[in-house]
Amino acid sequence: MNKDYYKILGIDKKASKTDIKKAFHKLAHKYHPDKANGDEGKFKEASEAYSVLSDDRKRSEYDTYGQSFGGNGVPQGGFGGFSGFEGFGQGSQGFEFDLGDIFGDIFSGRSRAKRGSDISIDIQVSFAEAIFGIERKVVLTKNSTCSVCNGTGAKKGSEMETCSVCGGNGKIHETKQSFLGSFSTVKTCEKCQGKGKIPKDKCSDCDGIGILRKQEEFKIKIPAGINNGEMIRLAGAGEAVVGGNPGDLYIKVHVASHSLFKKQGSDLIMDLGVKLTDALLGSEYNVETLDGKIKIKIPKGVTHGEILRVKDKGVPLSERRRGNLLITLNIKLPNKLSRKAKQLVEELKNEGV
Repeated sequence: MNKDYYKILGIDKKASKTDIKKAFHKLAHKYHPDKANGDEGKFKEASEAYSVLSDDRKRSEYDTYGQSFGGNGVPQGGFGGFSGFEGFGQGSQGFEFDLGDIFGDIFSGRSRAKRGSDISIDIQVSFAEAIFGIERKVVLTKNSTCSVCNGTGAKKGSEMETCSVCGGNGKIHETKQSFLGSFSTVKTCEKCQGKGKIPKDKCSDCDGIGILRKQEEFKIKIPAGINNGEMIRLAGAGEAVVGGNPGDLYIKVHVASHSLFKKQGSDLIMDLGVKLTDALLGSEYNVETLDGKIKIKIPKGVTHGEILRVKDKGVPLSERRRGNLLITLNIKLPNKLSRKAKQLVEELKNEGV
């Protein structure tokens, strides 16, 4: 992990050179190893921070990359010995490179396979559509494989000939300069895109490229019970690229809220207002569900907050299984009582109800 030099010196990132110098002198005086209560580790840390932040070029590199290169392309603090490459990825002075990215092509002669860009879109569905699932069609304008030549770039019936640039190898050897010296590298031939062959006669639809920009329709199956914000991935439905694999299509699903229901796992939950007398004596209520209205029985003596379960009225789990509808009973107390009602309540009170 890279050190925070500003934090070490106890200064703001907008600090002036004067502020940096003052902060360092204060810490140097406090932690100098020659002092009785000195701290050599913190003194060195402060010195390191000052050496970077007091130099305009090093400070600019540090602010941009989180690391200073010390003027020779090497991270400040060096490699700590060439054999271990301690300066990379894991050391406190290391600039966080992916060694596979830097040295993969240089030493192994490998070239990275091309891949098209991913595409992200958003889809809005109703609450009921999210519960039961739905299939949506979307039309996108993107780079797609030519349907006439199937991506070969060749006219139908045309012969393929050897690429004149790479000699049919599909790769080109080059010499690259790096901070470690000169290295021989291999890259994909741009003319034939690594195929080693090019069409003698080009496809007229894509002009021999193999891909073209066009509208394409996709069917997106939104599964039952999908949650708001979930992503659906269609592999290979992203941008096509010459000589490589297409990217993916990501669909973010936005589920509209419902006035009555909420989803809780595989169950649906709702509130139902019940009159006090119905709670005491029992009753029947017509209740709205996503499948239509049903009649439920309110048992006598139910309490406020009690939950009634209606089987198989929740989220579909399979062709034969569904979650439940959970109904929370909210007993409604009257705001005002008539004289007669008040007398009846008093009688109930006297009976200990």
